[in-house]
Amino acid sequence: MKNWNWLVLGLMVIGFSSCISQKQITYFQTTSPDSTGVSEEIVNRYTPTIQTNDMLGINVNSLNPEASSFFNPYAGVERIANFQAMNGQVPVTAVVGYLVDADGNIQFPMLGKVKVAGLTSARTQELFQEKLKNYLKEPTVSVRFLNFKVSVLGEVARPSMFSVPNEQMNINEALSLAGDITIYGRRDNVLVIRETNGKREFGRINMNQRDLFKSPFYYLHPNDVVYVEPGKSRLAYADRFYTILPSIIGALSLIAVIIRR
Repeated sequence: MKNWNWLVLGLMVIGFSSCISQKQITYFQTTSPDSTGVSEEIVNRYTPTIQTNDMLGINVNSLNPEASSFFNPYAGVERIANFQAMNGQVPVTAVVGYLVDADGNIQFPMLGKVKVAGLTSARTQELFQEKLKNYLKEPTVSVRFLNFKVSVLGEVARPSMFSVPNEQMNINEALSLAGDITIYGRRDNVLVIRETNGKREFGRINMNQRDLFKSPFYYLHPNDVVYVEPGKSRLAYADRFYTILPSIIGALSLIAVIIRR
């Protein structure tokens, strides 16, 4: 029974050491008690621009479908991948599309090299529609990023890499996809790692405060990495667990002996 006492004591220690205050886990807090219901202007909305090594999906349509198909060489592969996914098969894993080369160009049927680096997807659509008027009647073009992904690591429920289909994701959405920050994660010091123009930036966001909406790291960029570091309660939990582990093993051994008798 002595082992049982140690087991109970150890579990109590873990329980007390992992206590976390409400202030540490509450999102979007404000220092002003009168700010409830107050609206604020949305700032820093992010629109991605095309960079070297981006992969673009470009789809062309016009009044003549047969003529349009000449400008959609990857459409067949995409349809196969969609069909396989709908039927529970493993879809085509290769990313198909137009790779932006080191000079910021893509090679497009009939048009040859087209400079797209630095443009938004909307501006690129307008550019291609204008160029394709020489070949198609009333062409329409859709352009989307195929490699807009963000990674979420650390103290979240489901760390993973997530694709962004609509060219925009904020840190709240990324954490939601990852199952939210665990009870042990630090909400006041979330790290965003970003690579732009050959430089790596490190930004910190306090999810507890409403000021996060004004942060330049609130809207995520392609290939951003979000890292949630563990808090002191996680470290204390781990320390306590390994401290009482021998007692737990001893208690389980005792139970096994009693059951056998």
